Amino acid sequence: MEPGERKRLSSASLEGDPREENKLKRGISQDLTSSPKLDRYKIARQLTEKAIKEKKIFSIYGHYPVIRATLRRKGWVEKKFHFLPKVIPNADDDSAGVPEHKCAEGKENQEEALEKTDDIHDVMSRLVKNEMPYFLWTIKRDVIDYHSLSCDQMLNHYGKTASFTTKIGLCVNMRSLPWYVQANPDSFFPRCYGLCTESEKQEFLDDFRRTVASSILKWVVSHQNYSRGKPSIKGEACEPGSGNKKASENAESKLTGLSGQLVDTACKVCQAYLGQLEHEGIDVSEDSTRGLTEDEWKDLTEQYYSLLHGEAFISNSRNHFSQCQALLNKITSVNPQTEIDGLRNIWIIKPAAKSRGRDIVCMNRVEEILELVAADHLSAKDNKWVVQKYIETPLLIYDTKFDIRQWFLVTDWNPLTIWFYKESYLRFSTQRFSLENLDSAIHLCNNSIQKHLKNDKDRSPLLPYYNMWTSTRFREYLQKRGRGAVWASVIYPAMKRAIANTMRVAQDHVEPRKNSFELYGADFILGRDFQPWLIEINSSPTMHASTPVTAQLCAQVQEDTIKVVVDRRVDRNCDIGNFELLCRQPAVDLSPFHGSDLCVEGVSVRRAKKQMPTISNVNFSSSLLDIQPLKVRCPLAMPNQPLGPPHSALQQDSKLKDAKVLPCTLPVPLRRSAERSCKVQSANAVSGGRIEFPTCNFQHIDSKAPKTGLTKAESNKHSDPDILNEHPLPSVLPSVKTVEGALFQPPRPPDSKWT
Repeated sequence: MEPGERKRLSSASLEGDPREENKLKRGISQDLTSSPKLDRYKIARQLTEKAIKEKKIFSIYGHYPVIRATLRRKGWVEKKFHFLPKVIPNADDDSAGVPEHKCAEGKENQEEALEKTDDIHDVMSRLVKNEMPYFLWTIKRDVIDYHSLSCDQMLNHYGKTASFTTKIGLCVNMRSLPWYVQANPDSFFPRCYGLCTESEKQEFLDDFRRTVASSILKWVVSHQNYSRGKPSIKGEACEPGSGNKKASENAESKLTGLSGQLVDTACKVCQAYLGQLEHEGIDVSEDSTRGLTEDEWKDLTEQYYSLLHGEAFISNSRNHFSQCQALLNKITSVNPQTEIDGLRNIWIIKPAAKSRGRDIVCMNRVEEILELVAADHLSAKDNKWVVQKYIETPLLIYDTKFDIRQWFLVTDWNPLTIWFYKESYLRFSTQRFSLENLDSAIHLCNNSIQKHLKNDKDRSPLLPYYNMWTSTRFREYLQKRGRGAVWASVIYPAMKRAIANTMRVAQDHVEPRKNSFELYGADFILGRDFQPWLIEINSSPTMHASTPVTAQLCAQVQEDTIKVVVDRRVDRNCDIGNFELLCRQPAVDLSPFHGSDLCVEGVSVRRAKKQMPTISNVNFSSSLLDIQPLKVRCPLAMPNQPLGPPHSALQQDSKLKDAKVLPCTLPVPLRRSAERSCKVQSANAVSGGRIEFPTCNFQHIDSKAPKTGLTKAESNKHSDPDILNEHPLPSVLPSVKTVEGALFQPPRPPDSKWT
């Protein structure tokens, strides 16, 4: 390449020729490949200077090749991490506990940060090693001290997000949802309890027992429907197993018969639960509302276990059918989770701050659940377990359970701004669904768990071997079965509502740093009625191309994220990919709170010890006949009032005396100081007269009768404009209001100091 041609090429790149600039940034030009290193350095320096001028310096900690390539195409230059920030392995931070892919990404980042290449981007990276990055993308929030960032630096994390990105945080904060929006968290979030406190354990125990009672009612209804040859309650399997009515009777003859008293007790518990929801127990005596004793609960639970596992049956259950059916209908009307409860009372126990499905188990015996938590001898800080009601009636595809990973992006917390991604993907279990086996491999669809397992031989061959579908493929599946409208009318809108409501609850807990953003991954499970149930929300969702589905969608969502957070800052009408604006609250300017800005309103009321004689010869001012409540403002909270000349202050003083200022009661220290000040005579008085303060009568709390007289003043003193220079006004005098409501501030001499 001739020197003139290189000069022309360099100038063209500086002028913003897109074709030449793309050649330079991608390093694929044949001319550049054959050019000497000196020419490559000059071109890299020119592009780097342009990026520095436009504040297009970025840094990435983690294996995010899509983010890196996307920013480079937009003219950004990377400042590489030449060191590995210290990350605490088991830190219980505010983001999401442990990221889904921290270890793997940390290793890959180390290899990439240390490698030396002769690529033009590597040269440009070395040129900006002393520059400040304006875009930071990290695996985890605590990699960078975000408090030390300037307002121009963008970060892909917020602080204090544990209120919704940890299991314990989401469990606790979802209970506050009705205080923020008119929505019931039980309609989209399976009820959940933290087992780190005794009160939470008791609440879980009460819930487990209530579910035992309602499950007994469900057994009666489903068993009777099965005996009549009708479908069981909403597709629920009944006990005992399969066969006709005669076979069922033969099976029952070999089982232990349970008394109908069991059903009566279960109905009593359910009726008490309904009464509690309807507040019927407020006006009822405590004896009539007494629940079961511990021995009665233990006996009821043991009989339920034998009934559940097919070891017993209820004699003459048909006699209780109508009562059980009526109670179940009432419970369903007030408890939206009745459908997902099923018959087996299964609960899923999770470590509160771990991810990737680690140490998660399913159980249906309350004593085993409490023993598991009690056996954990970790410290109180780490001993955080969450127990959540397992969805026993999930929607299945070819008899296989799945969940949905849904992305959303938050770009601001005040006003709350959420972007919802139109595409998502399904994750299938490698095993066929069954409630007989509580192995986590069957009931957890996390790819981090399922990737280590082989697909079950009995599983449908119509499912992909890599166990993932795009949401588009799922919609096609629904369309073929005549339920194509369900996605747009039920599933997708319900997921959006669940995310919006959850973020509104978390809004008061998150640290709302401007110029930050964060991409989250929410996990949903669909019930048989296609209603989505929010399970958890992950920060730093995995972006590995583990399957053909994630290779496509994860790359796409990262590129679209850059469009929203980078391109849209310059062009509000730019392409934002598959993101759509879910909600944006109106901006609210919150004025700073000052603790001293307090106001006390009211009227002093005191009972006189002596009856005052009627005074008939005094004419009260008409303004005093309509006394308004006195409003005294804290002196520290009052702004500095502009001080007028002494003459105007004296005129105001005279007017206040003529208008008869209302008496006011001051705190004891202020009252005594004011009284002492009223008696002080000036030692430096030129005229020898006494200074007159603004007329304000102070009541003595310990006096026998209220004093109604006003402070006497010499009228000739008001005519002297220099009278205020004789003695400084005390700083203890408060501001009071006149009858007309005008705020009176004691005048301050312009040239004297307050003592």
